[in-house]
Amino acid sequence: MSDTSNRYWESKPLAAMSDSEWEALCDGCGRCCLVKLQEDETDTIYFTDVACTLFNVDTCACGDYANRSERVPDCVRLKPEVIGSLNWMPPTCAYRLLDAGKPLPDWHPLITGRAESVVEAGISVRGRVHALEHEISVEEVIDRIRAWPSEWPKARKTTRNKK
Repeated sequence: MSDTSNRYWESKPLAAMSDSEWEALCDGCGRCCLVKLQEDETDTIYFTDVACTLFNVDTCACGDYANRSERVPDCVRLKPEVIGSLNWMPPTCAYRLLDAGKPLPDWHPLITGRAESVVEAGISVRGRVHALEHEISVEEVIDRIRAWPSEWPKARKTTRNKK
C-alpha cells in the first residue's frame, strides 16, 4: 500500500508516475477484467458478470499478471497514452478519473489506506462474478449482460443508533 500522506496522484500527471505509483492507482475492483461486448452498429459497450479466464475470483486480481498479455492476447495493457481512448473502462476507475481531471473517490485504497474499502463501497466484483469466460459459451455470455459494472454504486444507507 502506498503512503497516503504522499498524495502524488493529485499533482503528478499519469505519464510522470513511476511503475509502483501507476500500479497503486488500481483499486483492485476487478471491473476491467469483466468481459465486455460491443454492439457493431452503435459501438455501445455492454458489461457482463463473466470474468477473464485468468481472473482470480477470491482476490479480484489477475491469476498471472506478469504473463497476461501472452496468455490472453486481447488483454489491454493500461498506459497513460491510451487511457482516454478506452471507453470501456468502468466509470469508477482511478486511471479514467485522473485522466479526466477528477479526484479519486473517498473509498479508494490510496485514500483509505485499506484494500477492503473497495469491497465495502460496493465497487468490487467480489462475489458477483458468475463464471470465467472459458467456462461458458458465447451465447451464455450474451445472457450475462449486467448494468452494475458500468455504473457508480448507489450510496449505502447508514444506520443510526436509536435512543
